[in-house]
Amino acid sequence: MTPEFSHPLVMAHVPADGMTLRLEADDAARARLAERLGLLALQALTAELRLRPEPEGCIGVRGHLRAELEQACVVTLEPVAQRVDEPVAWRLLPAGVEPTDGDDDPDDIETEAGVADLGEALAQQLSLALDSYPRLPDAEVPFDGQFGPVAGPFSALARWRGQE
Repeated sequence: MTPEFSHPLVMAHVPADGMTLRLEADDAARARLAERLGLLALQALTAELRLRPEPEGCIGVRGHLRAELEQACVVTLEPVAQRVDEPVAWRLLPAGVEPTDGDDDPDDIETEAGVADLGEALAQQLSLALDSYPRLPDAEVPFDGQFGPVAGPFSALARWRGQE
């Protein structure tokens, strides 16, 4: 699979004093990511990242991921506008370095041949930051007053059961 928002980083190219990167997804990448993540729209996706070499050949990455998007309301299916503003805390691992498990540790990202795809890592972090149940503030499930939701999958069974 080719990532929709690919930004490969050769770890050996990070200078000893570190570097700053600003990544921004273009229209095509946002459209492909929206499709992959099941979004109605992804209007913006940017990240400000500071990279610094760490012991064992690792690269520490700190920064922020920001996105503007629309998801379908779980009740009405109407668009729900959302903003994501997530801190980024990663550790890029060269071959042979084992990931850590600590709760307060940065997320470990394994690399292949000393190359990390920062765009794909951002896409995965965005997917984890999405609201699992987006809902408009005034969205309500319609009830028929007797058996529950009007168009619920069990409403016909409930009516049938009441006729016995």
